[in-house]
Amino acid sequence: MAQRWSHIRKLLERNSPFVHPEFEPSTETLGIIQSSIKILVIGAGGLGCELLKDLALSGFTDLTVIDMDTIDLSNLNRQFLFRKCDVGKSKADIAAAFINNRVKGCHVKAHCKRIEDFDESFYQQFHIVVCGLDSIVARRWMNSMLVGLLRYDNNNELIPTSMVPLIDGGTEGFKGNVRVVLPGITACIECTLDLYPPQVNFPMCTIAHTPRLPEHCVEYVKLLLWPQEKPFGLEVNIDGDDPQHIQWILEKAQERATEFNISGVSYRLTQGVVKRIIPAVASTNAVIAAACVTEVFKLATSCRMHLSNYMNFNDIEGVYTYSFEAERKADCLICSKDSLSTKTLEFNEQSLLDDVISHLMNSPNYQMKSPGLSAMVNGHNKTLYIQSVQSLKEATKPNLKKTLTELGLQSGQRIIVVDVTAANPLTLTLVLSSAAPQMSV
Repeated sequence: MAQRWSHIRKLLERNSPFVHPEFEPSTETLGIIQSSIKILVIGAGGLGCELLKDLALSGFTDLTVIDMDTIDLSNLNRQFLFRKCDVGKSKADIAAAFINNRVKGCHVKAHCKRIEDFDESFYQQFHIVVCGLDSIVARRWMNSMLVGLLRYDNNNELIPTSMVPLIDGGTEGFKGNVRVVLPGITACIECTLDLYPPQVNFPMCTIAHTPRLPEHCVEYVKLLLWPQEKPFGLEVNIDGDDPQHIQWILEKAQERATEFNISGVSYRLTQGVVKRIIPAVASTNAVIAAACVTEVFKLATSCRMHLSNYMNFNDIEGVYTYSFEAERKADCLICSKDSLSTKTLEFNEQSLLDDVISHLMNSPNYQMKSPGLSAMVNGHNKTLYIQSVQSLKEATKPNLKKTLTELGLQSGQRIIVVDVTAANPLTLTLVLSSAAPQMSV
């Protein structure tokens, strides 16, 4: 046992020119991170498996992992904590059991749930959160939750103990990135949305009339046939992890492909298009996970200065890395303390509610996915539009074609906006103009 952590002790019990100013070499530091530091890992996929392994082998013993997915046969080539006999089981449960069995003294708790199923009190218990996600929406939600945990004193100064650092890793083929987010101090995920590549979308006219690729056939079934035929019920949305849903889409897409002499429509391709799966490379996952855990170790021990605050990795041709400091956005919707009181929606009085929804979804400042709006009208809370619940969507759909004045909205009124990209509702101030063209800040 004395030799087991010798490599870690060398970092913690020696001084160097690279240490954090507050670091003091000590033989007790290792014991502290083993007994007191609680780490939350979001995701137990290709990146998550590497993160759990690296954290356990770096001395962290109190780990928690969240992942709502189950293991698929296609995962086994890179998600090395899983075996063929695990197919169909919870990723979080199997990953936790593997680490607990393999790394003596490590205790990983698993939750096969969505991150949205937990409240603030759950996330407050952790010292550091590490994300190994394949979803920008989930990243934004997690970022919003951690920023929402921040507390300020009477002088409006951040209370350091309320901050939970976020280490975010991402991979796409042979490219990857790592970022360190100190909520309330450094740039958050929302500050740098433009760093994410735009999602690939196919023109609707091509999908509907002149398909040329197998992906076009799958998108045709997903976007046009599913809403028309409602194969599993009126209010059933497509579940990319449901084999019955994917099989139905596959069969219809194959019929479409045969009609236009297109080949290559397979189950794997169909699921990839439906879930917008990005090809993963095991070696990239290993590099990015190692970099993430290194940053966790730095933050937990102060043995080195942490990354400030973004690192790119690319090994398409050779190996290339580059780090830079992303700056906070002064009017960031999530992390700017003053942004919510000054953030306005500026529209013409004759603008439709549909114009507001479109703006919230398409504006670079918001990039929401399915915003729902409500406001206080004549002393009562009025639901203007909700997309996430089918019954409410149908009930409020007529409001989309009404003008803002017809809905009883006035300039200066506060609009409450909820969306899957944010953990907490956002409050925006509506500004109506009688003559100015539609615009928004």
